[in-house]
Amino acid sequence: MSSSALPAVPPSVLPSVPPPAPSSSPHGALSAARILERIEALARLSEQPDGLTRVYLSAEHARANALVGDWMREAGLAVRVDAVGNLIGRREGERPGLPCLMLGSHLDSVRNAGRYDGMLGVITAIECVQALGAQALPFAIEVIGFADEEGVRFQATMLGSRAVAGTFDPQLLDLADARGVSMRDALRAFGLDPEQVADAARRRDEVLAYVEYHIEQGPVLEAERLPVGVVTAINGQQRFRIELEGMAGHSGTVPMALRRDALAAAAECVLAAEAAAHAVPDAVATVGQISVAPGATNVIPGRAVLSLDVRSPRDADRERVARTIVDACTAIGARRNVRVSATQTHVLDSCACAPWLRQQLAQAITADGHRVRELPSGAGHDAMALVGLTDVAMLFLRCAKGISHHPAEAIEAEDAATGARVLLNFIQRFRPQGGAH
Repeated sequence: MSSSALPAVPPSVLPSVPPPAPSSSPHGALSAARILERIEALARLSEQPDGLTRVYLSAEHARANALVGDWMREAGLAVRVDAVGNLIGRREGERPGLPCLMLGSHLDSVRNAGRYDGMLGVITAIECVQALGAQALPFAIEVIGFADEEGVRFQATMLGSRAVAGTFDPQLLDLADARGVSMRDALRAFGLDPEQVADAARRRDEVLAYVEYHIEQGPVLEAERLPVGVVTAINGQQRFRIELEGMAGHSGTVPMALRRDALAAAAECVLAAEAAAHAVPDAVATVGQISVAPGATNVIPGRAVLSLDVRSPRDADRERVARTIVDACTAIGARRNVRVSATQTHVLDSCACAPWLRQQLAQAITADGHRVRELPSGAGHDAMALVGLTDVAMLFLRCAKGISHHPAEAIEAEDAATGARVLLNFIQRFRPQGGAH
């Protein structure tokens, strides 16, 4: 089914209904098996039969909201879908209307995705709320399944979390997917009103903090034999389109010294990017795409286009590495008589996780008997959008070989249990900054 197909289920906007009475399940009665079973069930809601692809405002998105909404109700949460399609479950505190500790992640995926990216954080948060049973807390809890973190359908990321943070740009509604369907029309087809997207925004006094639980998507925790870690900051991102214009020519008749080979220049640019990132701690630079023209075996490449992605937990370092790479590419082009132009296509500043939240996550990890490892996140997350609304933090879970955005994405059941215990411990001991509200 295409990403622009209409939802094939009853209205996707779930009504806000009173939750059932809290269960009397025993304190800390977490089930890692249930977490994994639910993630498997959620992974089957895909537009492709042999893999996971679930994009924003698709039929699969509607089905995921309905299924996860049922699990939220089972855990005692009142459920609704907001104006942009985020799924929200709320558990009141000692009295109705208290500000909330916000937990969650995203329910959408990249194409041919892994099943834990995003989904683990939502499902585990629901499990923790269910394990709380009748325990009263001096704050509310909200679990959010964000509608679109990946940006696959409309090429704009973190749409759901931006709407909650109040930073959604209304001009994005005019973006169209690969089939020409605008976001505005897709929202209407989903049962939502694009003119009400701003209603999804939350006030600062409604939210105490946002904590996102997520697979690491990297190899550090596995290499250090640790099940969980605390994120210090989420890397800022900068992306460029680098175009190189040389001169195509016959591969047999143009002497090497007279060539203006765009691909050879591009190869040097790739190595320059690698060297620039190597020189700055925690920085990374990636050339993930190269296109070459005319692309014939016996023709010297006259044109090459590169993608460049530069990331760092420190914005100044990221900007320095990006400048170094662009300057190096320009110098390479001048030496080879190849014209080089670099256009920035995306920039997102880094997101520092709040020290007071990091400390409380560290205490929960220590209480479960593990060494605390702090590390940056190289991937973007919804927390980056929510930092404009409230303080944020992230708890990472070890994943197999650091593989993510791939069907081979995997975690261990024992680790799923550990992560759930740590998150539950954090919730139960959570102390809002500045004392009680």
